[in-house]
Amino acid sequence: MDLTNAARAVPRSCGATSYAAAAPLTWNAPLAQAAQGHATDMATQNYFSHTSKDGRTFSQRITTAGYTPYRTIGENIAAGQTTPQAVVDGWLKSEGHCRNIMNPAFKELGVGYAYAGTSTYKHYWVQDFGAR
Repeated sequence: MDLTNAARAVPRSCGATSYAAAAPLTWNAPLAQAAQGHATDMATQNYFSHTSKDGRTFSQRITTAGYTPYRTIGENIAAGQTTPQAVVDGWLKSEGHCRNIMNPAFKELGVGYAYAGTSTYKHYWVQDFGAR
């Protein structure tokens, strides 16, 4: 979370979109529950997708975790990076992921990480963003 807020504190361009510095995000337990659940699910079931193997979308997972009602939500996922810094650096180089990080409409964040040594990518990372 600290790395994400540090990134938001600096104006940057995400592809063709320029962003001013954004306010820091606050921790949210239901978003963290949704993010951790999805990271664990991807690691243990050996897949990498915003859609769970059972067909659930990130919005369904976030709602099920209790983050409702909401005005807006978003999700970043990553796999294979071994450190939080590498994950955030990678997201900032990806236009869509960077836009989620810098989006001033997002006010809250939950993060998840899971490791499964026998899975394809071993390390799985999730950020779930929201605003109510």
